[in-house]
Amino acid sequence: MSTATKIIALGAGRMGRGIAQVFAYAGHDVTILDFKERDAAVSEALLTAGKAEVKENFEFLASLEVLDAEKIPAILDRIHGANINEAADVLSDADYIFEGVPEVLELKEDAIKRASKLTPDSAVIASTTSTMLVDTLAAFSHRPENFLNAHFLNPAYLIPLVEVSPSDKTDTSKLKAFTELLESIGKTPVQCKASPGYIVPRFQSLIMAEAVRMIEEGIATAEDIDRAVTTGFGVRYATMGPVEFIDWGGVDILHYANKYLSKELGERFRAPAMVDQKIADGHLGMNHGKGFYDFDNMDVEAYKREKLSTFIALLKHLDLMPKAR
Repeated sequence: MSTATKIIALGAGRMGRGIAQVFAYAGHDVTILDFKERDAAVSEALLTAGKAEVKENFEFLASLEVLDAEKIPAILDRIHGANINEAADVLSDADYIFEGVPEVLELKEDAIKRASKLTPDSAVIASTTSTMLVDTLAAFSHRPENFLNAHFLNPAYLIPLVEVSPSDKTDTSKLKAFTELLESIGKTPVQCKASPGYIVPRFQSLIMAEAVRMIEEGIATAEDIDRAVTTGFGVRYATMGPVEFIDWGGVDILHYANKYLSKELGERFRAPAMVDQKIADGHLGMNHGKGFYDFDNMDVEAYKREKLSTFIALLKHLDLMPKAR
């Protein structure tokens, strides 16, 4: 009997296809299970279209010399399709099931309830919802201790990040094994509590709303806002997280900036109370030994050099380095 990890992408839409692609690329056999009641011919056409889309993605990577085109057929052979009539057999010995049905609570409830009845006691079900709370969805599972959320960012086969959100009932050993599985295929899992928007969507919502607000107020054009992000904001935070950047510049700088902006632009710019507490404690950032990070036992000069080297390498790649005469 095979000991290979059995991966199921539950749902034949974009997320299911993306997850199947990333696992197949990493060497796993994976089944895309169309879990919706529909005519078998329609299901077959949907699954065929999904595999064709994955093939196009791989061919695009090959055109960029990221992947050897000769390897594509072997990778595609690891992706299998199944319809709802085959669900019992497909799920009966599954190890990991990634639920990717549409973002409608009733559909999530139905899929999770039906799937958890068909899976073995050891199987982990991970929803890929980008909006719903894991505690809500875990209640639909017959084994909530084996349930968690794994939010992949589109395109799932390219972006490394997966936001992993366990419920208060998730077994810690299952969480650990799931995290290790993601790391083994080249993903970067980060853990967060069940909260609306998780981490990245919460950032994105604020940033996109503020961008539109600036257009609305006549501050800048859409083109100049996007140029500012792609040549400034974006490249900065591609190499350093926002909390690192606070410590790099100084917690007090954030305090004064927020104080001014909240006065001029409104309460949405008011700094959280934690910022004031950091200042009161003297934890002002990298140059003071401690901020949100602890720098006391760190080689700060080596850290700064590594960060700046990575930043400069990115600028060179994007042809954004200052031009020397």
